[in-house]
Amino acid sequence: MPQLKTPLLALSLSLAIAGCATHTSALQSSAHALNLGTINSLEFSGTGLWYQFGQAPNPSSAWPPFAVSRYTADINYLTGAERVQINRRQVVESGRLRPDPVEQKVDQYVKGSTAWNLARAANAPATAAPTPSAQAAAVEERKAEILATPHGFLRAALANNASLSANGTGTEVSFTTEGKYRYVGQLNEKGEVTRVQTWIDSPVLGDTLVQTDYSDYKDFSGVNFPGHIVRTQGGYPVLDINVSTVTANPAVNIVVPGEVANAQTAVKVKAEKLAEGVFYLTGGTHHSVAIAQNDHVVLVEAPLNEDRSLALIAKVHEIIPNKPIKYLVNTHAHFDHSGGLRTFVDAGATIVTEQANQAYYEKIWANPHTLKPDLLAKSGKAASFATFSDKQVLSDGKRAIELYPIAGNGHNDAFALVYLPAEKILIEADAYTPPAANTPPPSKPNPYSVNLYDNVQKLHLDVKQIAALHGPHVVGLDALRTAIAAR
Repeated sequence: MPQLKTPLLALSLSLAIAGCATHTSALQSSAHALNLGTINSLEFSGTGLWYQFGQAPNPSSAWPPFAVSRYTADINYLTGAERVQINRRQVVESGRLRPDPVEQKVDQYVKGSTAWNLARAANAPATAAPTPSAQAAAVEERKAEILATPHGFLRAALANNASLSANGTGTEVSFTTEGKYRYVGQLNEKGEVTRVQTWIDSPVLGDTLVQTDYSDYKDFSGVNFPGHIVRTQGGYPVLDINVSTVTANPAVNIVVPGEVANAQTAVKVKAEKLAEGVFYLTGGTHHSVAIAQNDHVVLVEAPLNEDRSLALIAKVHEIIPNKPIKYLVNTHAHFDHSGGLRTFVDAGATIVTEQANQAYYEKIWANPHTLKPDLLAKSGKAASFATFSDKQVLSDGKRAIELYPIAGNGHNDAFALVYLPAEKILIEADAYTPPAANTPPPSKPNPYSVNLYDNVQKLHLDVKQIAALHGPHVVGLDALRTAIAAR
């Protein structure tokens, strides 16, 4: 983001905007209304709702809500840095069985082209210091959050030769940053920013509209700032807060941690042999399982994004040479578990998923992917699906791979498990995540895990190993029994 070193420079940039004097005046009026020339950093806090993008419980649902008891954003406009702290607790929807809500404390950062979170490691003692973890996939979104604030939007408009046009409700302001990110904003007759739209990339949705609406402007200790902020992403709300405090020019000195700056960015996939021709593919937060058939490979799960999928393809070709990946089995449509599917469509694999997911995937995969064109956007290949709503078997005459819906699970309504009857291996995601070694069992079991165990029993599956698609290691069924023992 361009650095505006003096208040006078911010205002002088407006004079360079091409267009009629009325349009230039509109930006100058807006800059004056928000005291742009005197504000280089900003903090605002509030309460309301936050929604988890990409985690809808079924393909037709909105993102699930969390009640927010604290939302604080600290922004340094000169350095392009932001820290957002959120205290949130999931709202349990009527009729949907979820784990008891616990307060989550989120501490997230961006500076320039680097994003990271600060959090205490799982199962660490309360006295342990939080540690930073790189969040490369969040850079676009967090940078857009800065530029979408009223002050950030006006600064960027002044610095990027914005175009202005009058409309029935005020003035529309539009410009492009970094040669590809388009911003369109609305100024009312008072010069206040009432809406900002921009588009960022999503591995699942492609070019994704992020719209932020501002209303109820107030004087917060000398700062004119909206009292109500609503942000939508991918067609559904992701934030709805009522602002309670605003502070101009706080000290916001954000430094990129060394371990984040030096973090390894290359995707690495590790392979652990579970049985003859069955490999557990790890090396990150999300796992997959490769299963060799007579003349092809069945791969369970394509998480995260194209980079992960390309690394998976390379690893599968290494450990199971000369066999194409014919089927890609998808457990559910949550974005962290479906972000790499498009890569396998391009590679010619058939997507095997619950029937309820097909129409959704066909719809969203038709979206443009111009901000970050992936292989499928370039090839334009049509997706091939093999869907199921009851037991499905993929067999080469020697090895059977059984697919079952996970019935009645509150996590997702179109949710599947995979079972290898000969090897007695269960493959599942999100219903049960094995904890780290020596972690005491929960005082109250996760209902997703209880439901998984009940499904295993009802389906009469003889499980010896659980290859969970999250977690540190493969476990036996006894580990799941222990996890739900307190029910």
